Amino acid sequence: MKITVKGKNLNVTDTLKLYAEKKVANLGKYSQNIREAVVTQSVQKNRHIVEIQLEGGGLILRAEESSENMYASIDLAVEKLETQLRRFKSKLLERLHPEAPPKELAALAAEESGAVEEYTPRIVRTKKFPLKPMSQEEAAWQMELLNHDFYIFLNADTEDVNLIYKRKDGDFGLIEPES
Repeated sequence: MKITVKGKNLNVTDTLKLYAEKKVANLGKYSQNIREAVVTQSVQKNRHIVEIQLEGGGLILRAEESSENMYASIDLAVEKLETQLRRFKSKLLERLHPEAPPKELAALAAEESGAVEEYTPRIVRTKKFPLKPMSQEEAAWQMELLNHDFYIFLNADTEDVNLIYKRKDGDFGLIEPES
């Protein structure tokens, strides 16, 4: 696994870099498919923020955590990724062994990766609505009017379905399909 540790408006010390590399390298025990890991460290208003993104085998996982200590932030982000990887691995085992009883699958997953997360997300509501062509600015305005965190719209310029969302810093992000 290729691990890149970088700082955002911050010089990453060698000890922090080695600590992050060691912790992230341990995630390889959950999946051999992880090819690349990018660890980004930053400091904002006395909060030490760590973002870790894992890629490989068609899988992209991301975790972001902050605390008053960079080492603790690394630990929290790695812990979050471990939970995501365990959950993914148990789902994968369910697909590979659909005939196995749930207790047997739990034992299989626990045997391979430690404890198994029991929570299974489910779709509890479905909404349908017409997509109206609009500009990105109009979509942001519409999202604000509805007091939502995201808004799906048909981009009038590209004629693609886009998603605009509100970021934690108060700005907006835009998700576009790749051609």
